[in-house]
Formats: sequence, C-alpha cells, structure tokens
Amino acid sequence: MNVLVTGGAGYIGSLTTLCLMQAGLNPVLLDNFSNSQPQVLDCLEQLAGRRPVCVTGDVRDLALLEQTLVEHSIDAVIHFAGLKAVGESVRQPLAYYDNNVQGSLVLLEAMRRQGVRTLVFSSSATVYAEASEMPLREDARLGPSSPYGRSKWMVEQMLQDLARSEPGWSLTALRYFNPVGAHPSGTIGEDPRGVPNNLMPYIAQVAVGRREALHVFGNDYPTPDGTGVRDYIHVQDLARGHLLACQQGHGRDGFHVYNLGRGQGLSVLEMLKAFELACGRELPFVIEPRRSGDLAAYWADASRAEDELGWKAELGVDAMCADSWRWQASHPMGYST
Repeated sequence: MNVLVTGGAGYIGSLTTLCLMQAGLNPVLLDNFSNSQPQVLDCLEQLAGRRPVCVTGDVRDLALLEQTLVEHSIDAVIHFAGLKAVGESVRQPLAYYDNNVQGSLVLLEAMRRQGVRTLVFSSSATVYAEASEMPLREDARLGPSSPYGRSKWMVEQMLQDLARSEPGWSLTALRYFNPVGAHPSGTIGEDPRGVPNNLMPYIAQVAVGRREALHVFGNDYPTPDGTGVRDYIHVQDLARGHLLACQQGHGRDGFHVYNLGRGQGLSVLEMLKAFELACGRELPFVIEPRRSGDLAAYWADASRAEDELGWKAELGVDAMCADSWRWQASHPMGYST
C-alpha cells in the first residue's frame, strides 16, 4: 500500500511513517517543515534501513497534491498536517481555520479528483464538550472550547457529510488525547519550534537546562491536586493505531471514529513527578493562571478501537517519561544538535 502522510516529518507523523515502513507499507511524506526538521528523514533512514520519499510543500496546494497522488500511485492518506496548539489557536483563530480546515478541504478535493478514497484523519479529544461525562466515549456530546478543537470538529463534519453523500469513501477520524514519549532508541522525538505548547516537551527542556522552570497553568481546577488532568498516550502506541486504522479502513465504506487513549487520567503534577523519576532529580515549577480554552480533566474510553481495530495502548507513564528523557538528553537542542 502506498500511503501519503501529510505532515509526515512532524512528531507524530515521523513515528507513524516509521511504523508504516516497518510493517511493509510505502509511505510518501508531504511536509512544509513549518514545525518539523528535515533531519528527521536521516533518522528514519537510519532506523528503517531505507529513506522515505518526501515532497516539500503545503497541503493547501491543490496542484501539488494531485501531482503527488498520481506520481506515487497513492492508495490511502494519513492526514496530520495542521496547527495544533490550543492557546495559540485562541490568539490566532484564522490561521487555524486556514491551515486545518481549508487544508483538509483541499486535500479531499485532490483525493476525489484522483480517485483516492481512503483517509485517516488526525483529530483530537478537544472536539468533546467540556461538561461531558468521563470517560469520554465516541458518542459523547461534542462542543469544542477552542478554535483548535473547532477546526478539528469542522473537518470531522466534512468527512461525515462526504461519506453520506458519496458511497465508496473510507474516512476514519482518530480522536487522540495527549501524545508523549519518543522512539525508544532516542533517535526521533518531539522538537517543537520556540516555546513548547505541550507539557512533556516543556518538562524535558527544563530537565535538560533549556528552560528555568515548568509553568503550570492553573492549580484551582476541580481535580485531586488542582492541576489539569489528561489522558497521556505514548506516541509509539499512537503510531500503531494509525497503521491499524489505515490497514483496516482501506476499502471499508463510511465514516468511522475512534478514541485513542490509555483510559487513565494523570495530572500535570503527577506527570512532573514521573519525569523526575526518569531524569533523576527534582524539577522547578511555578503556578500560573489558567489558560483560555483549557479543560479541567478528560480521559478516554478506547474500547471501540480495541473491539474494531484490535488496538490497545500498551506503554505506561514510565516508558513515556523514560523515552522522552532519552530523546531530550541525547538531543538537548533538538534535531539541531
């Protein structure tokens, strides 16, 4: 199977690409390198024994997409490309609707024109409404509280409408929670540009000396220790979920939605303590006001993915922190070191 991976040089995209290659599939990457590094291609070649094809370009470029689909005889698409920070989306909502919604619309149009009908979409647990009952099931009430979440919800609605209107499409949305960790070799990991927007890379940069202290946004949530509770999933488990969704979704009509998570909530301070065990020392932190758009707590019910895809998270918080630390300790400044 030839699989186009948009955003394939990014954090989750690169590790999913490696998973596809190790399973015998042929990924073709499309990336504009706005939040990724070309050096990841060298790492993929080192780990997989072959270098994936990579097309440099933007997912909103219809002509380039069509050319890529044809030239590489693409059978299916895994769509990661897009902006992904909740806080940034509140400050720059139009950029999120442009990249995430418009980019997906252009991609679907290119797929339709070239007869490619299988798509796995990188969605998010942020599509769920804030007051939803825990754990979150796929049929829980939707109602995102940030432009980022709304952009993902809009794309899901497009996919659902498309599947209803045109038989023959196989469209899968994976609503995953908080990806963390790195490849266990320490070769590939999360290397955000600028100040990290997510918890784990920020903790890792504090541990390696790049940041003075972790900023904890809010300690007055209705949670056991007052800090936000999230369902953290190892990126290796997440990559495997995309592989299974691509393999099993190919040729299966309709719109399908799956949660990918461990089904266990951990607070910010619990994650900090777990990372301290991995790196062997206490890490400083300061309490800041809550961020707009952040929820108090959410975690997944991923039983549908287990029943229908045969997927279940296997790696726990110890592996998440150990692999993240191994990556950051060997790459203090990311891929540039």
